[in-house]
This record gives sequence, structure tokens and C-alpha cells, in this order.
Amino acid sequence: MSQTNYEPTINNLNMNPEMKEKPETLTKIFIRKFIKNKLAVFGAIVLFLIILSALLAPLIAPYDPGATSLANKLAPPNLENWLGTDRFGRDIFSRILYGGRISLLVGFGSVAGALIIGTTIGAIAGYYGGLVDAILMRFVDVILSIPTIFLLITIVAIFQPSVDKLILVFAITSWTTTARIVRGEFLTLRTREFVLASRTIGTKPVKIIFSHILPNAMGPIIVTATLLVGTVILTEAALSYLGLGVQPPTPSWGNMLEDAQNFTVLLKAPWYPAFPGLLILITVLCFNFVGDGLRDALDPKRD
Repeated sequence: MSQTNYEPTINNLNMNPEMKEKPETLTKIFIRKFIKNKLAVFGAIVLFLIILSALLAPLIAPYDPGATSLANKLAPPNLENWLGTDRFGRDIFSRILYGGRISLLVGFGSVAGALIIGTTIGAIAGYYGGLVDAILMRFVDVILSIPTIFLLITIVAIFQPSVDKLILVFAITSWTTTARIVRGEFLTLRTREFVLASRTIGTKPVKIIFSHILPNAMGPIIVTATLLVGTVILTEAALSYLGLGVQPPTPSWGNMLEDAQNFTVLLKAPWYPAFPGLLILITVLCFNFVGDGLRDALDPKRD
């Protein structure tokens, strides 16, 4: 009587679909989670188009943003001037494109500086702890206790406002939130096994901070940076509206709003402040949408 061979063969294993499936990589998991958030995807697409149009402003803009035409001032939207003209006859569409370059430059430049300062201070405080942590965090508390808008107005009023000085001022006043978040992450990560192992073999603290712990804390830092860009753009617009931001004739979305606050302009050309204001609103909202999407995608507890 023959015996049946129940041992699985190689062919049987290869035909099993479950054996063929490979685990998802971290990149695929991130993309899958991010795509689930429809608002985040929408915000990312709109932001890409806004940034691209700002970068390509010299190619897209139909006119020089500083070219005036007093005979054509406050013209309504038409075929020659798609968004109309301002009180000096300058093309609003061209100025919005070039103004986007300035507003986005201030936003990204300021956030880059704030991340460098905040990450460095937060990493040192969280890694060493004790007295070092106490001193640095009390310094952070002092900065946070000062109303940011009044501090910005004071600093900008003392020095002649310009793009580079605005970036520096925003970086100096915007790093505290990043520092606190990085500190919290470092306090948690410094007790993990891989950090203790690095200390045991004599790895220098600088290498442990920047090569081992910091890469594992990048998720919250990226989310904070995304949200901070929108905040800086909005604050720059507020300062420019008060006449303390980017100075004319250099266009920015904020000083275009400031230029349109004249009662005569509002009465004769209500479309003029609407377009830069709408761009500010859309850009800030999209940065917030993307920040929320990144937070969900980088959270390991969310599926």
C-alpha cells in the first residue's frame, strides 16, 4: 500500500500567494497614509503649483512688475491685464507672481533658520538634561513670555526693514516651538537601547546627537516646519500691511494689501486687495493641510 507524501514541495510554496507578499517599506507606508488624507493631497498639489509659478515668474509674468502706466491705473480685469492694475497702473498678476517669490522666500528662509537654532538648542537640552536643560528651557520660557508681534514690530522699526533682515528677525523669534518639541523627543530617545549602546562603545556625544537620535526625531520636526512656514507668511503679510515689512517697489503679498488699503482704491478697485489676500489665505491653509497630513503619515500609531 503506497503512502501519500504530504511534505510541501518548492512549487507548492511558490504558488502560495501569501508567501510571495513582501512587507511594506516605510516609504510606501508613509505615502499610503498621506494619500488617505484628501485635504493634505489637495494642499500639496496647490502648494506645488504656487511654488512653481513663483519660481517661473520671469517666464510667466506678462509684464515687468515695476512698470507703471498712469493712463491705465485701477483698470478692472481684462484680456491685457488678467487681474487688473493697481493705482500706479502696474499689472497685478505680474506683481502677485513676483510677490509670491518674496513671501515664500521669507517663509522658507525664516523657517530654515528657526529649525537650525531650535533643533540645536532642543537637542542639547534634551540630551544632557539636568542643569543644562534647566538653563536652556528657562531661556526659552523668557522668549515665549514676550509677545511675538510686539517684539517683531520693535526690532523691525529699529532697523530698516528688508528681505534679509526680515528672515533673520523671524528666525530669531520663531525657534522656541521647535526647541521644545526637539527637547521632548530627545528626552524620550536618549534612554533607548541604541543610544545606550553607542555610549557604551565610547561614541562622542555630537555623533550620538546628530547621527543616531536626530534622524529618529525628524517626524515632529518636519511637521512643525510645515506649519511654521504658513505662520511666517501670515506674519510677514501683517507686518507689510503695517508698512514694516518688505518695502515697495519690491512686491510682496503683504505690501500689496497695504498699498490697497487706501479708501479710494477700495472704492474704485475692490478686486485689487482681493487677489493677494486670497493667495495668502490659500497658501497658509494649504501649508496647514499638508502639515496635518504629514503628522498623520508619520504617526506610527495611525493606520
